[in-house]
Amino acid sequence: MKTSQAVSATKRKLIHIIGKRFLRLIANVQNQCSIVPTSPFLPNETFSWISVLEDQFPKIQKEFDEVWKDPSKIPAFHQMSPDQARISKEDYWKTYAFFIFGNAVIENCSKCIQTAEVLNKIPNLQNAWFSILAPKYHIPPHRGPTKALIRCHLGLKVPGDVNSCWIRVDNEVRGWSEGQCILFDDTFEHEVQNDTSEYRAVLFIDVERPMNRIGQLINTLVLNMMKATRYVKDPLSNIKKWNKNLSQKHKGL
Repeated sequence: MKTSQAVSATKRKLIHIIGKRFLRLIANVQNQCSIVPTSPFLPNETFSWISVLEDQFPKIQKEFDEVWKDPSKIPAFHQMSPDQARISKEDYWKTYAFFIFGNAVIENCSKCIQTAEVLNKIPNLQNAWFSILAPKYHIPPHRGPTKALIRCHLGLKVPGDVNSCWIRVDNEVRGWSEGQCILFDDTFEHEVQNDTSEYRAVLFIDVERPMNRIGQLINTLVLNMMKATRYVKDPLSNIKKWNKNLSQKHKGL
């Protein structure tokens, strides 16, 4: 007989497969409903808040530098989100979360007040965190789950050898610049390479894709469905546990 853990794992895997197929199935409809470009990379002019975010770069970078003083307090991506275990290995990809599908991580926001203030002004924000990639690490090709979101990276810490640190989205390859944003659609196959001796860090943001009325209804349905799954619930639970453990260790000093 299967144990309850095995049954739960099998059920989760099945839900994941069905969900992924459903999202792939409706992707073409979402493309047709989008009122912004559906290309791999999007122009920064797509959103008016991009220029505001870039203007606030010095404040955000300063708060990132403060957080980065103790990397041991920042979890690896898969420690927060087990679904990322295929692309996040050991301690090579760290994430410091502020928002997970619209849910604020209060402890982290309170430690980076100016960053949180900027994020709170971004319309239809879903996800936001500091994303930190170790030297010589490669995030293998993968695809995001839904066309309902558009991704933004604000460069915070970019290696000097810019040609050896890049992101490929579909057939286009680009690098980062500190204080500048890049926008892309993560449902296209993408990968990241940091073939340098330095860390790379960005402020990682997901916002809802602007749609016509039908597309907006589809987006709302998709995002609500995702929020009801372990894909979203596990990271929220794990972040709370992580921060609680850090707090207890601090009190024990």
